[in-house]
Amino acid sequence: MSYELETPVAMLIYRRPHTTEKVFEAVRQAKPPKLLVVANAPRPEKEGEAEKCAQTRAIIERVDWDCEVLTNYADSYLSCLGRIYSGLDWVFNTVEQAIILEDDCVPHPSFFRYCQELLERYRDDERIVAVCGDNFQMGRRRTEDSYYFSRYTHFWGWASWRRSWQNYDPEMKLWPELRDNGWLTDVLGDPKAVRWWRNTFQTTYDKGIDTWDWQWIFASWVQNGLAIAPNINLVSNIGFNAAAAHTGDVYDWRANMPTQEMTFPLKHPQVVIQNAKADAFEQQEYYDFLTNQRALKHRLRRKIRRAKKILQESRNGQDYGGVFGLIEQVVKG
Repeated sequence: MSYELETPVAMLIYRRPHTTEKVFEAVRQAKPPKLLVVANAPRPEKEGEAEKCAQTRAIIERVDWDCEVLTNYADSYLSCLGRIYSGLDWVFNTVEQAIILEDDCVPHPSFFRYCQELLERYRDDERIVAVCGDNFQMGRRRTEDSYYFSRYTHFWGWASWRRSWQNYDPEMKLWPELRDNGWLTDVLGDPKAVRWWRNTFQTTYDKGIDTWDWQWIFASWVQNGLAIAPNINLVSNIGFNAAAAHTGDVYDWRANMPTQEMTFPLKHPQVVIQNAKADAFEQQEYYDFLTNQRALKHRLRRKIRRAKKILQESRNGQDYGGVFGLIEQVVKG
C-alpha cells in the first residue's frame, strides 16, 4: 500500500538550531503538505540569544518540497506556557488536526504514518484525546497490538485534533472543585499516585512552574480521555542538556532513547480500554522518578549511569558491566 503524508505538521521552535536541524530533517523526509511553525522570541537580557533564535528560524526557510509554510513568530518573549498555549491555539484554529514536534524531539520516519492512520481512525471517537509517539515501558511490550491506550498523554512527538485541544484550560479553573471532592482518587485509585498528581496539579495551578503540559493532562482527565501509546518507542528526545528548560540532566534515562520502526499494517486493539499495568509501571518509573531522583539511591543510580557513559566514551574504556551490575543490585536493595 502506497503512503503519502497528508496531515499538517507543526514545529515548536525557539533557540536551539542544532537540535532543530535534526527535527527539521525528519520533517523534510516526511514532506508534509503544510508546515506550521511556532517560535518564541529571544529574551533581550540574554546575550547571544537573538542570534540563536535567528539561526533557528532560518532553518525553516530551507523547505524544498511542495509545502505551504505558515509561521507564528512571537515579537517579544513569552513564557513557556504563554508561547506554547498561544501557538497551539493558533495551530488548531488553522487546521483540524496536526502532528506536533518540539525542537528537540526526533521521530522515526514511521512515526508520521502511524500518527496519520490513527488520527483518521479515531477522528470522531471522543474517548481518544491524542496519539503519542513515546513509549516509556523500558523495552516491555504490553500487548501484541501496535499500540495500547493510556491515561498519560505525552508531548515528545504527538498528534491531536481541534476537538481535543478546545478543552485545554491554561488556568485549570476546575481544579479547586475537583481537588476537594476526591476526583483524583476516582481517576487514579492508587493513593501514592494521587498524592503525586495532587501536588503536581496544585503547583501548576499556583503557577509555581512555567509549563503547559500538566494542564494538558488535566484537561484530558477531566474529559475522561485516553491517549494512544505505541508499543515501541517512536521519538527520541535529544535535548537533555544544561541549556534545556526542563530536561537538564544529560544522564536522565529518558534522554536520547532509541527509536524503532513501526510495522504496517497496524494491528489495532479490539477494545478501547486503559492498559492499567502499563500505566502503573509508568507512574512508578517515569513520574515518581521525577521526584525520586532527589533521593539518595536515585542520585547513586544517576552517578552509575554517568560513570558508565564516561567509561564507554573513554578511548581506553573496558567492559565494566559486571561491576556496575553488582553495584546497581546493591543500590536497589
